[in-house]
Formats: sequence, structure tokens, C-alpha cells
Amino acid sequence: MDAGLLQQMLLGALLGLSVYLPLRCGQLSLASPGFYAIGGTIAALLSTRLPALGGASATYPISSVLLEMGLAAALTGAIAAAIGSVVLRLRGIYLAIATIALVEILRVITLNLAITGGALGIFGIPQPFNGPEGYAFFTAALLALVCWLCDRLERTRPGLAMAAIRDDELAAASQGIDTAQIKLLAFVLSAVVAGITGVVAAHFLNSWNAKLGNFDASITTLAFVVLGGSRTWLGPVLGGLLLTALPEVLRPVGDLRLIVFGLVILLGPLLFPQGLISPERLQSLGRLWPGPKRLGRQAP
Repeated sequence: MDAGLLQQMLLGALLGLSVYLPLRCGQLSLASPGFYAIGGTIAALLSTRLPALGGASATYPISSVLLEMGLAAALTGAIAAAIGSVVLRLRGIYLAIATIALVEILRVITLNLAITGGALGIFGIPQPFNGPEGYAFFTAALLALVCWLCDRLERTRPGLAMAAIRDDELAAASQGIDTAQIKLLAFVLSAVVAGITGVVAAHFLNSWNAKLGNFDASITTLAFVVLGGSRTWLGPVLGGLLLTALPEVLRPVGDLRLIVFGLVILLGPLLFPQGLISPERLQSLGRLWPGPKRLGRQAP
């Protein structure tokens, strides 16, 4: 597989996880591309306007990339915390519309700031790796870390509270769960994941502009979760990988690839209402493959 395509697939999986986190609370938030754009803008500005971050080496230091990721996580988390307390009072389609409006507001602000290059954006973002293989390895490690954290979250009290809110918010509140704080936590975590993904994407793409965080990106990232499944973190990872790779795989068929891509998005929810991966399907796989521990207990 081409390393560049693999890198794009990994970025898609990370964005899928950023959409999955609010959905775990039953919140349809489409704000991820906005926070993704903030992270990319931070990386583009710092790496091109602060020569000290580049050091003396031929490639951009990984330590500077990690610094940008930390700053992006802090800023996107703070913005999400500030607006989430207001926006998350909405539910369903109203929340989706409000978060789409947020994405558009951030896009228009970026387009009209001279420091961000306006419509042209920022070019010549320094590279921490000499080729796409290095980016793929780094992003795969980042994806593995985020997946591990999501898996741990699903097993903790906040993660279980998120699932309870998704199933019945009123019942969860009657059991003493602070639903407002739990939903805000999921929203902030979503913003942080999207923000650090934007940092990696900016260095990989070598340029950045406001068009990378728009309404189209909101719909595409939502499709990752709808196709893959929103009940477990494996779903958005699989959906992000598949739907990011599909247009490139279908490139030989020319313009028909867009029709096939649309059919996949249309038929996927019809054939798999809970997504390609659901807890029930995972349990079925577990019964088919009991795992080494169970097999070990049956050994004499």
C-alpha cells in the first residue's frame, strides 16, 4: 500500500474518533473539522513564523511537533469548554446545525485574517520526516494511543456515564449522573483529538488553508462513524480507514467513483443499521474465537 494513502487513512480514523466521542453521549456534533482546522493553523503559524522551533537540523524537530500538538490540544480544549456549556444545551439536529455554524464561523474568520494567508493559506510548512513512511509510522502510533485511551474510557465511570446518557439521559440524570459535565467532557475530548490531528495533517500536507475545515468535511467525518458504527471505538476507526481509501481505490473507474462512493454511504446504513462494527457483532466474533486465555484453560 502507498504510504501517502496509508497516512490519509490514519488521519481519517483519528477524525472518526473525534466524531465518535460526542456520539457516545448521544450528541450529534459536527464541529470536528473546525477544531481540526484550528490545530492545523497553529502548526502552520508556529512552524513558519517561529524559526527557533526549527532548530539547526535539516528536518523539523519532532519535539517542536509535540509542542504544537500540546498547544493545539490546550487551545481547542479551552474553546470547546467555553462554547460547549452553551451549545450542548441543544440536542439532536439543533446541535448539529449549531456545530456546523461553528465550523463555518471559524472558516470565515480564518479566511479574513492576514496572518493565516487568507484564501491562499500558508505554504512551505517544514517537514519532520523525509517521506510519507515516517508520517505513517508517527500517525499510527498516535492512533494506537488514542484508541487505547478510548478503550480505557469506555471502561471507566465517565465512559459508562456517557453510554447511560446516550441510552436515556433522563434516567441517567435520575441516577445522579451530572449529564451536563459528562457531555462537556466528551465534547472537549473530541476537540482535543481533532486539534492534534490537524497539527499532524498540516505538516504532512506542507500547506494549510481554511478550506480544509468546512461543511463537506463535517459530513465526511460523520459518514466515517455512521458506516463503521458508533457503539465502540473500533467502528469509527474502521469507517475512517475504509472511506478514506475508497475514492483512491476506485480512481481507475474515473468519475464513476463518486457514484460508487455515494452508494456505499447510502447502502451501508441500510445493510448495517448499527454500523459494520457493533457490540453484538463483536460478541459473536468472541464466541467464534474464544481467545488464547479460554483455550489455555481447556488445555490439559
